[in-house]
Amino acid sequence: MSAADGELRPRIDAAVVRRLVDTQFPQWRGLPLRAVDHDGWDNRTFRLGDELSVRLPSAAGYVEQVAKEQYWLPRLAAVLPLPIPQPVAAGAPGEGFPFPWSVYRWLPGTPVVLRGDVSRDAALAEAIGSFLVALRSAPVDGAPWPGTHNFFRGAPPDVYEEEALAAFPLLGADADRARSLWAEATASRWEGPPVWFHGDVAPGNLLVDGSGALSAVIDFGTSGVGDPACDLVPAWTMFEGAARDAFVETVGVGLDDATWARARGWALWKAAITVRDRPADAESRATLARILA
Repeated sequence: MSAADGELRPRIDAAVVRRLVDTQFPQWRGLPLRAVDHDGWDNRTFRLGDELSVRLPSAAGYVEQVAKEQYWLPRLAAVLPLPIPQPVAAGAPGEGFPFPWSVYRWLPGTPVVLRGDVSRDAALAEAIGSFLVALRSAPVDGAPWPGTHNFFRGAPPDVYEEEALAAFPLLGADADRARSLWAEATASRWEGPPVWFHGDVAPGNLLVDGSGALSAVIDFGTSGVGDPACDLVPAWTMFEGAARDAFVETVGVGLDDATWARARGWALWKAAITVRDRPADAESRATLARILA
């Protein structure tokens, strides 16, 4: 195991996953296994044959997400307009791997992050917005509120106030503007009933087909119910121009200016701490420029 972000992480490679699958699910022993082209940080994913994938939490902090996704993804799938991950089996710790894990149906498509610049793709922006509106309409009875399972997505952004305020001085001349926007973001609370949100609407979690159309949404590890402001961040992180307008108009149905201010706070916090940790990160610096403009 190695230390990362203050947390010990188990070794996860194809050999470990092969042993887990072969031992616990011998019916899939003969299927080829390989790492996916674009992998995540919270979880590691491997393709198993043509129809399945294996998803394993990379550290203890992500373990709560396994049972949540196993239970809730089939229920959400029934009311959403696009495919989302479909659990097939639940794996147990073993073979030196200490956490529960999952087997899913493989979803075809290419992650948006591998498609190049989509910042002006209005059709994609509108499709993402429509999906998030549908997600907000899903039944919430018994659904998970913000907590450690999703790093408090769906709570007010001031859950990260100490971290945000500590990062702003590193922005130099933009520090005062950042503090002003943060004050706006933390001045309100979600007053409506709790709604479902994805929690990490990022290019790596959006799949498109060969024509570039949105075909699936993946990685619901930070999902839950509460304030949907965290799902509005693509207005700063992904889109600009007419595409940004299309996203804002589509996803903003029923949302007020205060919700958008909180959304900007979420985007500002994430961009600021990323620049703090990786000052040369061009993408986060571009996001900051859009937020602060």
